[in-house]
Amino acid sequence: MSYTSSCPAAGYGAAITDTQRSDCLFDVQVLTTNSVDTFYFIFCAAMVFFMQAGFAMLCAGSVRAKNAKNIMLKNLLDACGAALGFWALGWGFAYGGQDSSKVTFIGDQDFFLSSGINDHKSWFFQFAFAATAATIVAGTVAERCTMIAYLCYSSFLTAFIYPVVAHAVWSSSGFLSSFADDKIFDVGVVDFAGSGVVHLTGGCSALVAAIVLGPRIGRFYDDKGDKLLVPKDMPGHSASLQMLGTFILWVGWYGFNPGSTLGITYAGAAEVAALAAVTTTIAAASGCISALAIRYFAAPVGERTYDLTAAQNGALAGLVAITAGCSVVQPWAAVPIGAVGGAVYLAASNLLLSLCIDDTVDAVPVHMANGIWGCIATGLFCDPTLHAVAYGGGVSGLFYGDGKLLGAECCMILFVVGWVTCLMGPFFMLLNKVGWFRVTSDEEEVGLDISKHGGSAYVLTDASPAEKLEIVSGGSI
Repeated sequence: MSYTSSCPAAGYGAAITDTQRSDCLFDVQVLTTNSVDTFYFIFCAAMVFFMQAGFAMLCAGSVRAKNAKNIMLKNLLDACGAALGFWALGWGFAYGGQDSSKVTFIGDQDFFLSSGINDHKSWFFQFAFAATAATIVAGTVAERCTMIAYLCYSSFLTAFIYPVVAHAVWSSSGFLSSFADDKIFDVGVVDFAGSGVVHLTGGCSALVAAIVLGPRIGRFYDDKGDKLLVPKDMPGHSASLQMLGTFILWVGWYGFNPGSTLGITYAGAAEVAALAAVTTTIAAASGCISALAIRYFAAPVGERTYDLTAAQNGALAGLVAITAGCSVVQPWAAVPIGAVGGAVYLAASNLLLSLCIDDTVDAVPVHMANGIWGCIATGLFCDPTLHAVAYGGGVSGLFYGDGKLLGAECCMILFVVGWVTCLMGPFFMLLNKVGWFRVTSDEEEVGLDISKHGGSAYVLTDASPAEKLEIVSGGSI
């Protein structure tokens, strides 16, 4: 029996046999599958990239009005520096020349996409993750960091620091990878969407930067250099922008976590993506309520308030904490993971204050502390049946009777903290030594919008002179 072809390979309108028709149908199925996966990649990557808007709004709302324009420009340039750095070197260092049969420390091919890879969807997806790791530092060093230092940092992180971590965990040649033939402790690390690779890397970089850069003027010390009994509160100028940024980030996480299936058509992918969406939602909600409740009941009776910032950061802490194990833990496990995440955020925030480390937006407690907790939680709660679907291995967490995965997760934590600290520490100290890291005290006092960008971010035509002075000097609107 013959058919009329509608297959490009056989020629439209041509007469074809049963065998040719079967081949054409197979080709169409493959093309359709590839097209669906490509669309899924691009859509999820776009959601992850849109998180840059969330970070920008959250940071802008968390700084004083006199620095709003400056922090938003840094967030924009962060994405630009990440794109160029990851295109030039980052992709090659992270995934170039990977081979599951051998372990390498770093990739060595595909720089500038020079090999003509036909996997541009993967580059775009991984770039969005690299940009997320880089932008975490923006809020921590806000209101006092120079523009040139931020450009240098974001390029260095996305071109070299982050790619080495990504190679170790996500490349099939990485020494921590679950995709390598020779797996650490015979199980490999489970970091499905990047609690360690993305958030711990960015958060640890932020901590090092905050220590080297020092606190904002007046935060912990008075004009004479004497330590204040209580740190001076420097609240952000717009709770509305903070809330908008938080919700944008939460929505973007549905590209971050479910999108890390790296496809949607292969067997089990849809189920894994759906589970990731559910656990992501539950952990965020649990983190929010946990942080809000702890902050409320920790205050003396009569002084208790419902802290919006604690609720927002608690939700983000829960999101960071679930990111590593979102595909391998049961929905019920997302409740303790998120709830503990909220508590970890508050404890880490208080610790930074006691050590006089100034983190403008609490990025270190949210991303570094909960990046660590997220990896540990995966080692505790990993369900072997879910791991078999997501990874094909059936690895168990400690609460399911096996401690090997927890050991592997701890090795990753130690590697990331050591790698980032040993390289970013000297890098930031060099910037500080040559005077490129921090703005002058006069520029910091007057605000970076006026001193660096030609004026305030806000048009204050209806405000009185006194109100204008209050706003541009750090008040709220």
